[in-house]
Amino acid sequence: MTRWIALLCALFVAGTAAAQDRYVGYYYPDVTSEETFDRVVRDGGGAGKPVRIDFVNVLTSAQLESPESPRFVFFAKGEDADTLILIALDDEVFSTLYRARAIMAQLTVAVRQGGFFQQEELQYVATFYDLLQLMHFEELVISDGEDWTHKVTFER
Repeated sequence: MTRWIALLCALFVAGTAAAQDRYVGYYYPDVTSEETFDRVVRDGGGAGKPVRIDFVNVLTSAQLESPESPRFVFFAKGEDADTLILIALDDEVFSTLYRARAIMAQLTVAVRQGGFFQQEELQYVATFYDLLQLMHFEELVISDGEDWTHKVTFER
């Protein structure tokens, strides 16, 4: 009897988690790893949905203006556009979580060169994750689009 209760509880929890992430199976495979980013370098103030959507539009425009084809795509989802999703478009760019993290480190360089981070004297400490947290993204989902998905949850 105890095993049946445990099994039912496990199925309920799994079903609840799947229901909460309606993008699994459509944009990316099941989440295979997770982490929480809880460092707060500064309060993001009034960053809302329009700011997050503009941010994704700027990233996408920069990719499309480049002479090379994009190797991954950015898009925001959720009622408040508070989930940033990055999906690989080829089999090499995010072939491992470590390579995906290297892309995040490369995006950090671009963030640090921005006027906002220099004006706020954050250019030596802020990362791409810090920027997403300042913009009030709730989560970042990174996937190779085939086998694995990594979710970063931002705490404030």
